[in-house]
Amino acid sequence: MTLKPLKRHEALKPLSREHHHGLLLAWKIRSGLSKNIALERIKTYADWFYKNHLIPHFELEETEIFTILAPNHDLVQKALEDHKRIHHLFTKAADLESALPAIEKAVNDHIRFEERILFPEIQNHATEAQMAHIEKIHQPEDFKDNLDDEFWK
Repeated sequence: MTLKPLKRHEALKPLSREHHHGLLLAWKIRSGLSKNIALERIKTYADWFYKNHLIPHFELEETEIFTILAPNHDLVQKALEDHKRIHHLFTKAADLESALPAIEKAVNDHIRFEERILFPEIQNHATEAQMAHIEKIHQPEDFKDNLDDEFWK
């Protein structure tokens, strides 16, 4: 079965590009683990990404994007639970051997859920005024990566 590319509203495209970078985070974690890179090196990069990219991304989604649907909408509730779980994995998990694969899976699965299920639902319910508001408050930015330790290469 071949998945067709999803038609994304222009207002949500910057968020989808941020999702692409999140998928690259998951790939970098997988790559580092497969190369037996020191777990602390991988976690240092993952923590940098979390602080500089995931936290602001989650905040924007929670305050501006998810609010297009009802707060008790099942898909919004799942996304919020995912955010909470990812936050917990980054901040509370002490055992890196189990935490890093869990972070990789949680980030990857969450992004796929948002792209394939949640965002299409949001697009179906959003008004043009809501989409214009998103476009106004969230302009695409050039992604700045932390290349201090490219363990994934």
